[in-house]
Amino acid sequence: MKIQQFRYILGVANNGLNASKTAELFFTSQPGVSKQSRMLEDELNVQILERHGKMLTGITPV
Repeated sequence: MKIQQFRYILGVANNGLNASKTAELFFTSQPGVSKQSRMLEDELNVQILERHGKMLTGITPV
């Protein structure tokens, strides 16, 4: 678990669920933001971001 993973998820939430915009703000790639978000969810064994296919559609109550 890394603090950067939490920052990415917070960034996605604050940028209208837009991982690409979040990646620009953190000077990284969109796949990196998505991968780190999923890794944190897997490590915590909880879904934080709702997905429909490859699109982010919401944030879970967690």
